[in-house]
Amino acid sequence: MTRFVHLTDLHISHPDLNDPHLHSDTPATLRRVVEVINAMEPQPDFVVASGDLTNHGDQQSYALVREIMEPLKAPLVMALGNHDKRDGFNAVFAPGLADAPYFHDALQGDLHVITLDSSVPGKVAGALDDAQFEFLDAALERHGDLAKLLVIHHPPRIDPAALAWGSLDAASSARLAEMLKGQRVAGILSGHVHVNRVSHWHGIPVVISNGLHSTIDLTETRDLRIVEGTGFGLCEWHPSGLSVSFAPLDPTASELARIDRAQLKSFE
Repeated sequence: MTRFVHLTDLHISHPDLNDPHLHSDTPATLRRVVEVINAMEPQPDFVVASGDLTNHGDQQSYALVREIMEPLKAPLVMALGNHDKRDGFNAVFAPGLADAPYFHDALQGDLHVITLDSSVPGKVAGALDDAQFEFLDAALERHGDLAKLLVIHHPPRIDPAALAWGSLDAASSARLAEMLKGQRVAGILSGHVHVNRVSHWHGIPVVISNGLHSTIDLTETRDLRIVEGTGFGLCEWHPSGLSVSFAPLDPTASELARIDRAQLKSFE
């Protein structure tokens, strides 16, 4: 079994920016998350942060992300989202890439994790370019004994009638579906839309967490109602498939009762 944590939509802004577009104290939330993850026993095999690492893509805020995440014990996998800017991110985390897309792959536990960059400068919607599809094609041939876990900030487009900005574009989604056909894919980790959601897309689970900034009132069907709420995903990869639980952070839940471990084990 491989355990991992899925964070998304960190939306960090350095305090010096006095960012009027923050819905919550995102640096404080991220610090809390790092403490929570570091206290887990056993430790996760790795942690994913699937894009929108900062709110404005400035180098100062990426430096703050690095500072807050530095104490994290588990390996960290990062992707870029529409709020990110490649030059700002690369200056802090990937010197030498300048404003090039940030995509990569690595072995993490029993999974081959492939991370793509769906950010499109100046756009809210996402897309994948030819270079990334070529990289993905080659990556899918590596480590053939392991299931693939894809990290892409924008989820693939599932509903053609949905608002186009909420996903990868139709062309990228169709090309991705064709490339993944017949592959052993554990899942796709995404963010962007600030909801807890698991969808099945051509048999592949697409997992989204509401992230560390805010969430959406799904009962409001006319407008986009942004409400209080942060959290992350606790994921386990078993030979039988991917299991995901969503751990809420805010609003803080009040404890109603506690059943100790010994009693839990005694239940039949």
